[in-house]
Amino acid sequence: MPSPNRKAAKAYLTPEEYGQVSAMAKQAGLSVSTFVKRVSLGERVRSKEDQQTIIALHKANADFGRVGGLLKLALSSGQSGVLTFECRGLLRQIEKSQAEVMQICRSMAEKE
Repeated sequence: MPSPNRKAAKAYLTPEEYGQVSAMAKQAGLSVSTFVKRVSLGERVRSKEDQQTIIALHKANADFGRVGGLLKLALSSGQSGVLTFECRGLLRQIEKSQAEVMQICRSMAEKE
């Protein structure tokens, strides 16, 4: 949007180049102007799919935490025997899966 505090930067593109830039902006869920600005300033631009994947991984991590909390509650309720043994095994599996999800989140954040 034009304003006294902003300057326009112009670049001349062929129709094919503009098509590529436009498609990349759409993939990132940004306007062409915002996309070009971010790329020009060296900012990271994630695709919508990457953003949705990261959100899904964080939700899965939260679900693991909730289930783990419920298992810990079951263990602390005083029940003993086979159920306690099974709960502890499930808790270890959840913690392992949670660590894997967090590692995937970290690697996705680092690659961009």
